[in-house]
Amino acid sequence: MDAKLIEQIVRFQQNEITESIVYARLAEIEKNPENKLVLKQISDDEHRHYETLKKYTNQSPAPRKGKILFFYLIARIFGVTFGIKLMENGENTAQNKYAAYENLPEIKQIAKEEDAHEQALIEMIKEEKLDYMGSIVLGLNDALVEFTGALAGFTLALHSSPLVALTGSITGIAAALSMASSEYLSTRVEDKSKHAVKASVYTGIAYIITVALLILPFVLFQNIFIALGLTILAAVIIIAIFNYYYSVVKNESFKHRFLEMAILSLSVAAISFIIGYLLKQFTGIEA
Repeated sequence: MDAKLIEQIVRFQQNEITESIVYARLAEIEKNPENKLVLKQISDDEHRHYETLKKYTNQSPAPRKGKILFFYLIARIFGVTFGIKLMENGENTAQNKYAAYENLPEIKQIAKEEDAHEQALIEMIKEEKLDYMGSIVLGLNDALVEFTGALAGFTLALHSSPLVALTGSITGIAAALSMASSEYLSTRVEDKSKHAVKASVYTGIAYIITVALLILPFVLFQNIFIALGLTILAAVIIIAIFNYYYSVVKNESFKHRFLEMAILSLSVAAISFIIGYLLKQFTGIEA
């Protein structure tokens, strides 16, 4: 076996021991007993892969501590499902790399097991907040579309950052309570599999957090146009972060969802801005 091939297998080996530790750490923080068991099994399999590859290399590369810490923190902050789905993407990459070495029987077996891991990961995870993802989407989407537009309209109609922040806060809180109430009634009637109160809470919290982030520039900056620009930027960033999270846990296209939501939100903001300007001109009312 030539030196280049051994070097490549050593990289595989390092990846296997790293992922073994990552899965073991995720198993430690997983509360669902069945999920914990599957994660532990995958960790054991990855360690066995490491030992199998060691037969070819006679080396013991150290795990990548940075990667271990990264996925542990990601799982802590965003949930085990998100951390696992990111790891699953790495598994797909590993499968493609292993495919080039299928002339080595044991490596071919590792590639098959990597595919089994992917299927196990897809089927294993059950997190409550993902069951209520629809409610979170409702609150977030409505806040981004409706409230970004409202703030754009307030900007020219009121021409004052403190007034926009105050009016926006009142409007946002009222809208959040309204959305939460509507989600409660809707879930209670249409979806018996979900807890109506929990669905309304997820919707309301998503709306309130979005409202707070969109209003913040008007609290920090007196120049209304700078504040509006930062609000729109914040909206785009929120859309990007949320849709990346959603695309990972739901295996959907990030680009399509992001563009659809961003175009909708920015279009409503632009129309509201124009309406605010026209109302100001036609009514002659000065804030």
